[in-house]
Amino acid sequence: MSYGSSTGSSAGAATGSASGISVRQERLDRVREAMIASDVDILLLSLGADLPWLSGYEAMPLERLTMLVVPVDGQPTMVVPRLEAPRVDHHEALFDMCPWGETENPLAVTASLVGAHRRMAVSDRCWSTFVLGLQQLLPGRTWVDSSTVTSPLRARKDDAEIAALTKAGAAADRVAAQLHGGQIPLIGRTEAAVSADISQRLLDEGHDKVNFAIVASMENAASPHHHASTRVIGLNEVVLCDFGGTMDGYCSDITRCVHTGPVPAERQEIYDVLFASQAAGVAAGVVGVGCQEVDRASRKVIADAGWGEYFIHRTGHGIGMEEHEDPYMVEGNHLPLAAGHAYSVEPGIYLPGRFGFRLEDIVVSTDSGPLPLNHTDHRLVVVEA
Repeated sequence: MSYGSSTGSSAGAATGSASGISVRQERLDRVREAMIASDVDILLLSLGADLPWLSGYEAMPLERLTMLVVPVDGQPTMVVPRLEAPRVDHHEALFDMCPWGETENPLAVTASLVGAHRRMAVSDRCWSTFVLGLQQLLPGRTWVDSSTVTSPLRARKDDAEIAALTKAGAAADRVAAQLHGGQIPLIGRTEAAVSADISQRLLDEGHDKVNFAIVASMENAASPHHHASTRVIGLNEVVLCDFGGTMDGYCSDITRCVHTGPVPAERQEIYDVLFASQAAGVAAGVVGVGCQEVDRASRKVIADAGWGEYFIHRTGHGIGMEEHEDPYMVEGNHLPLAAGHAYSVEPGIYLPGRFGFRLEDIVVSTDSGPLPLNHTDHRLVVVEA
């Protein structure tokens, strides 16, 4: 679980190599097929992961417009600020370049490229000022979210993407093992200091950037997205650590809890319920099963033990170039799991004012069954450092 977002210039499996160009071309072909199926004439990709997934370029979140214009029946064009153009890994076989200068109107440039196309799919995360401006320049068009086209495609990871997620997950596992091994001191340190320590270790283990490092002790652990504070961690306390970053364009995300001293019986009993719940959620992730069944499997274990009201969030989220993306493991999501879907399984039990527990792995659905990408000890490990 996280609350950040991935940024950077890496596009993971879609690199500038010959194989990377082939991957991008194959993705473009699939995007066009999806556009036809969704009755979309033209795709406009700006901020968000769709752009680097398809083009290899990730736009900075600037007031200057970047937009990849992808017609269903023609060559894509990258509209980009001239000062940003050198950052684009441009390959003529994939898209044309249209750098714009400071005195030009990039919305007018984009509108001219749209031409007579009527049904538009625009990036979910494009600034509203750009969308509204384009709507004024292009009246009478139909507008839908780009995720209508791209989300089902991005949700199913190819072999290169799964390899990237596996590599990132293994690096996060190594940091979690350091936590369990007492190599990350806890007692007498602030949550913020431990968070900074974990962050540096993620970088040391090969991550290009840290997306989040939640460290929450005792009552703070009852807040799922607690921001590491100046609270000093003491003896005989629950410490929840949820952290992840981006490596080669793909994300890691893991949660492990430790206890600074012998575990009281009640805490152990609650954690044992969580342990069983997480295992049930992982096992439920069989190809063909609806996403909500993963949530139901985890939630039932907790509810049957009497702690259902304290499990206050969905069981999981998809992961890839973004920490949170489709598919989501939540009640009401009937989407059948397919080979290549990558997602978290992270049930939690949170007792307000007291403490909380969460246990999280990243899992990939395969035709051979669910494949967890995290393997660090799932037990409530006692750490006396």
